[in-house]
Amino acid sequence: MPITVVAAEKILAENFAPWVLELGLTVAETGERHAVLRLPWSDRLAREGGGICGQALMAAADTACAVAISSARGGFGPMTTVQQSTGFQRPIAGADVMIMARVTKLGRQLAFIEVDLTAGDATDPAAHASAVYAFPA
Repeated sequence: MPITVVAAEKILAENFAPWVLELGLTVAETGERHAVLRLPWSDRLAREGGGICGQALMAAADTACAVAISSARGGFGPMTTVQQSTGFQRPIAGADVMIMARVTKLGRQLAFIEVDLTAGDATDPAAHASAVYAFPA
């Protein structure tokens, strides 16, 4: 059974490093095999030219993966990122980022996740990430 948004917010608050929490991520939606997080626009995260820096986007994608896996597994448990690949298609400037993480395969030892990052209400991704997580014994 998927976790609720309230449970996902609690997972964020209790299990992530302070610098990740400083990104201001919030959970917009959870489901059986997905989670949607919002990264609020902040000048602190902008690079020269006004786009949100790639490091912030990658951290947000990684965090969304952990929340999506928690929802797919019915709760948070030990997990670790073993691979993440991110492609940036265009900058995101002056808009919140919506991060949609979908668990495409959930096994006993590994999970595979696809993530789309979009600017505000846009439907086409500005960035895409693929990740693999392992569940330590």
